[in-house]
Amino acid sequence: MTVVDDRPETAAPAPRRRPNRLLALLRNSWRQLTSMRTALILLFLLAVAAIPGSVLPQRGISPEKVNQYFVDHPDLAPRLDRIGAFEVFGSVWFSAIYLLLFTSLIGCITPRLRDHVRALRSRPPAAPKRLQRLPQHAVLPAPAGGAPAVAEVLRKRRWRVEVRGDEVSAEKGYLKETGNLLFHTSLIAVLIGVALGSWYGWSGNRLLVAGADNAFCNTRQQYAEAKLGPRVDSEDLPRFCLRLDDFEARFLASGQPEFFNARVTVDGPDEPIRSADFSVNSPLRLGGASVYLLGHGYAPVIRYTDRFGRSQISDEPFLTTGDSGLTSEGLAAFPDANVDPRTGQRAPDEQMAFTGIYLPTAPQQAPFVRSEYPTERNPALNLVAYRGNLGLDAGIPGSVYQLDQRQVRAGKVKEVGTKLLRKGESWTLDDGTTVEFLGTERYVTLSVRHDPGSTLLLVSCGFLLVGLMGSLFGRRRRVFFRVMPADPVEGSPTGGSSLVEAGGLPRTDYPGFADEFAQLVAAVRGDDRADTGADPDDRAGAREGTE
Repeated sequence: MTVVDDRPETAAPAPRRRPNRLLALLRNSWRQLTSMRTALILLFLLAVAAIPGSVLPQRGISPEKVNQYFVDHPDLAPRLDRIGAFEVFGSVWFSAIYLLLFTSLIGCITPRLRDHVRALRSRPPAAPKRLQRLPQHAVLPAPAGGAPAVAEVLRKRRWRVEVRGDEVSAEKGYLKETGNLLFHTSLIAVLIGVALGSWYGWSGNRLLVAGADNAFCNTRQQYAEAKLGPRVDSEDLPRFCLRLDDFEARFLASGQPEFFNARVTVDGPDEPIRSADFSVNSPLRLGGASVYLLGHGYAPVIRYTDRFGRSQISDEPFLTTGDSGLTSEGLAAFPDANVDPRTGQRAPDEQMAFTGIYLPTAPQQAPFVRSEYPTERNPALNLVAYRGNLGLDAGIPGSVYQLDQRQVRAGKVKEVGTKLLRKGESWTLDDGTTVEFLGTERYVTLSVRHDPGSTLLLVSCGFLLVGLMGSLFGRRRRVFFRVMPADPVEGSPTGGSSLVEAGGLPRTDYPGFADEFAQLVAAVRGDDRADTGADPDDRAGAREGTE
């Protein structure tokens, strides 16, 4: 007997699709990156990563201090250099944190901004069925106009109101979320401004001595320290030249500065030669760059006459030691001294250099190591003479403000005497050569900067503060009013008239919401004291009917 299976054939189940693990991993990683917690962690890491840039010297700001750090810490400095500790703000790890924070903020703000716009355009929600379950609840006699009268009271207090028959819904406090989004959006703009300044900005520092022979032109080679952004070339610098004509400084009796003003002659390619004044808080604007006055000091003018009768003059700036009297230290070097004019030869150990301390107002008695006032009331120059091989021909970079102490320790440079000179006095050394203190020239310390992101930074910081205030002081809350007929109970205090049931809900932590709700209830009731604050009776009425 043959059995025939006449059941209909069923299709085989389709193979189950395996989830794309890579796509899931990317989706989860993006969610983690764009969360507010991750943004806060990255912001904290960015602040921590900036600490080495504030503690350690940076090549872009003080390359000579970086070199000195290598001398002082020969074992530690190379290790720090390998991780970019001397170029923190341009290092790979700092840029990675910076870009991750930028991405996280954008990914975090975009959906919140979309939801916030949708909430602003939507109507307040309908009142819940049981208002007595809300944190604030009250029952009061209905006003004469019913629900429209309640809505008018709320609108006068700048609530967003929606009337649905006998129900009134109102909400307030969108300023909190608006301020929060404005704060984070401004933070993104701040990051963009910093990036623009880092990529397309440049800066340089220069000491400019007064006099026609000491003009300065805006080229990278003429800066003592220069830093150009990655997208800036030397040819992109605006062309102009400056000459310091005069510098005026006034001080109080205590030596504290009162007024600074520098007068310069400006020679630009697109404008005639002109004179301009600028001070500490009023920089000079030239070709998209700003020239700031950072400091000032004195450059002693020293004339040295060698044993062949040839004279050379040095007017190198002396750097201030930091005291209020502008005591300054510096170096006057004469590497071409004592060259025989007949043979053009000079013994290698006959170069001359003078280290000195300049005192604008020297004390009347020794020790002459500190000036008593920053202006020149009793100028004096305390010189120490050195003779020998200064090491300038070896091709080793060194400071123009200090004598190379390695040559002194090696015995190649020897001290030959010290002398305190007043203005106009001269000093004859042991070999018959003379040095004369002719006077001083004023110099200023200039910082020339171009930061294309500065305007964006200023505006962004202003909006950031506004958004922060809104985020801190804004309070999101909702209130609901329902007009309902009263139960016709004999002896009722309302006489059987309509009632209004009110409920309030704070959307954020708001300790003062109970008082505000009591004031709204009193205003709807028609209490004249509603604008001056709710009294205990109002609070009792607001709690009436609470379960």
